[in-house]
Amino acid sequence: VIPPPVIHIESYNEDSISFTLKMNTNIKVSGYVVNIYWTFDTHRQEKRTLVIEGEKSVQKVANLTAHTPYEISAWAKTELGDSPLSFARVTTSGTRPASPSLKAKAINQTAVECNWTGPRNVVYGIFYATSFLELYRSPHNTTTTSHNITVIVNRDEQYLFLV
Repeated sequence: VIPPPVIHIESYNEDSISFTLKMNTNIKVSGYVVNIYWTFDTHRQEKRTLVIEGEKSVQKVANLTAHTPYEISAWAKTELGDSPLSFARVTTSGTRPASPSLKAKAINQTAVECNWTGPRNVVYGIFYATSFLELYRSPHNTTTTSHNITVIVNRDEQYLFLV
């Protein structure tokens, strides 16, 4: 039986998490697959995947958001097959940034100008869809470091936007 890996949170701050992975077994590990999950504005769950080759176990994940709960899941790839999943949860420190104030204005039938307020020197994600269900499951999205973007949409559709 292959045991799940042990995820140990080494440290965290407002924009990063450091953790180690180890296996309590003599089975040779060829690598790990790690998923980091967090929820965006209660509508959209985000995920970042790391594929770690070899037995290297110390990892640092950066560019995270302050005061946000993150869930880390991991499994090991071994000579006998994949291990079961293990989980760890941690909330980054600091104060969560205020939600941006978004204004969306149609320029024509296929272009929407989005403007928002918020801090400088950060990356913003813009998510849009024609329904709440699509916004939650599989929205169109783009990122930018500026405070405005023009989004191309389909004509004769109504859209919901989040930033």
